[in-house]
Amino acid sequence: MKKRVKKVIGKSVSWKKIDWTALIACFIFVYIVGYVGGVFTQRNVNSLWYKTIKPVITPPDYLFPIVWTVLFILIALSLYFTWTGGKRKDKETVAYVYSGNFMLNILWTLLYFGYANITGAFIGVSLLWVSIVLMIYVAWEIDQKAAWMLVPYLAWVSFAVYLNYLSLG
Repeated sequence: MKKRVKKVIGKSVSWKKIDWTALIACFIFVYIVGYVGGVFTQRNVNSLWYKTIKPVITPPDYLFPIVWTVLFILIALSLYFTWTGGKRKDKETVAYVYSGNFMLNILWTLLYFGYANITGAFIGVSLLWVSIVLMIYVAWEIDQKAAWMLVPYLAWVSFAVYLNYLSLG
């Protein structure tokens, strides 16, 4: 009897080899980050404060949930492939690097939208950017497709760094 095999970015993966528990856990962790960040964002995205400091090149509001949904899917998949593709000793590094990034992601949203602290948020988003570069480095050592999945995240946060800089006025 033939095994069902699906091509995934140049490699054959048997559906039987997918660690469904780990995959679901990765999505849950990533979407908790998105949910918490979304709570702070929703409170102030329509506030007068935000409207007065929002740079003119800021994309329309409807675009943000679409982009972040796609990014969170890619981040969750990257986490999964990095977590399951590494050796036992790699798991601790993966856990620290990705968790640190998740905390910085929430911190930036809290500082920018929760506390309206633009300077603190700029420092936070800059650290977030560095943490994404570190995630890409760690992922690259384990699974290069996982690293490539983080490139759109790096690009979007690079733009966020620029927007946050413009908000400093």
